[in-house]
Amino acid sequence: MDTQTIIVFAAIAITLGSIFHSLRLKSKHNDFADLLLDQIEQDLELRKTLAMGLYLRFAKGVDRNIPHGQSFIKEEPDQFEHFVADIIEAKFGGDMFVSKASGDYGVNFENRREEGLYLGQALCTAEDVTYESVALIHSNMNKWGAVGGYVITTAGFTEKAINYADGLGIELINGVELVTMWLETFEEDTAYLKNLSPSDI
Repeated sequence: MDTQTIIVFAAIAITLGSIFHSLRLKSKHNDFADLLLDQIEQDLELRKTLAMGLYLRFAKGVDRNIPHGQSFIKEEPDQFEHFVADIIEAKFGGDMFVSKASGDYGVNFENRREEGLYLGQALCTAEDVTYESVALIHSNMNKWGAVGGYVITTAGFTEKAINYADGLGIELINGVELVTMWLETFEEDTAYLKNLSPSDI
């Protein structure tokens, strides 16, 4: 076998090896992508379940006298505003004030930070929130000179609500996002505790 033939066979072998290696990498990549998508779907399903649980925990009109096990938590509807305010305060800091249940004119909490005042509305609902709630916060922002606002719900938002909030400095937080923020506060607390030294306790 002459030198030229050996070179040709070697080139073919290298090419076939490269193709085989590429196919293996592609297969592994596809397997990883499928696994990642499955994990994301499961995580989203978990957060949706937790959002539904928050609704049942604070919802109006749910009979609190129905027998339930010790694993269930049931609180008054107005406690949802405090629950949400605690999450926002933990996430962004500042001074937090929760309005009284009556006479709040659609503003459930006020969060004062260095950059200014933020107003928020917390809605424990099963139905998606409409643009009227966004308009109410926007009106109060203009009235009190707030730099930003929040409308937070256990459900979601209608398309009109999303479009209305665009460009107004109002953040819409749905049930899944609220759960995510809630879980993040646990992670931050855990990280803080891990960094404590015995002398700090």
